[in-house]
Amino acid sequence: MGIRHVHCYLLPGDDGWTLVDTGLGLPDAEARWGPVLRGLDAPIARIVVTHFHPDHAGGGEDAQALTGAGVLQGRADYEQCERVWGQEDWSERLADFLRQNGLPERIADELRHESRTFGPFIRPAQDPQVLDEGDGVDGWEVLELPGHADGHICLVRNGVLVAGDHLLGEITPTVGLYPDSRPDPLGDYLASLERTIDLAPSLALPGHGEPIADPVERAREIVEHHRTRLDETRAALGPEARTAHEVSLTLFGDNLDASGRRFALAETLAHLERLVRAGRAVRHRAAYTDS
Repeated sequence: MGIRHVHCYLLPGDDGWTLVDTGLGLPDAEARWGPVLRGLDAPIARIVVTHFHPDHAGGGEDAQALTGAGVLQGRADYEQCERVWGQEDWSERLADFLRQNGLPERIADELRHESRTFGPFIRPAQDPQVLDEGDGVDGWEVLELPGHADGHICLVRNGVLVAGDHLLGEITPTVGLYPDSRPDPLGDYLASLERTIDLAPSLALPGHGEPIADPVERAREIVEHHRTRLDETRAALGPEARTAHEVSLTLFGDNLDASGRRFALAETLAHLERLVRAGRAVRHRAAYTDS
């Protein structure tokens, strides 16, 4: 998947530990989790899922079975989890959506098989307790920070932000437009970053990579990255309509496998839609022109 690890955090509490995220639903879950669980001085009291992506929620069923703990997940995120992983045709729908935005049929055909490839590793917990903005979880406050995922939640307490993939230190979280997603994910993400800046946490614990010692500065860097990327996306347009796929080739090049092309096209679509909403581009069905 491009990143070879995901962090699952353990937060101490009076009634036991809170586990944040579960990783993929890989084989031999007991062998992977057993040494960790046996090394704790208290049980896992609850499991919190930051967002529905496979590397964060895919092992939810296993983690719940091994710990006996209840699972908590953002309300909007669980609804999207059901729309995506609860439907056997999710890769078909995604391939069709990207095909409508210019993806060549041969690449779309490769993506149509993804559900069979990844499906066995995506087993999120069913019927979790849903969380909303401002809810409390063992002394931590729930924040809704959409962008990387429509229903992405984070936890904050005493200046520490358990960030999931909302903030990453060495790479920028991918922000893409997908079927049935919020209409302006990049706009949502930029607003979430500004909210993080206002919140001014002193430490962020990301889903990948090292802890972020200056989350405010990192949020500002990502905002600036996307401003530059928006300018580059607009520069790739002209008076003649171009599909999002054509624009993605200008932005990301053509040396990508099918999975990489999927991310490139979805991210390009998110930037194009942000330009449209800012009055800097015009949409013509599945193609775009400079405004």
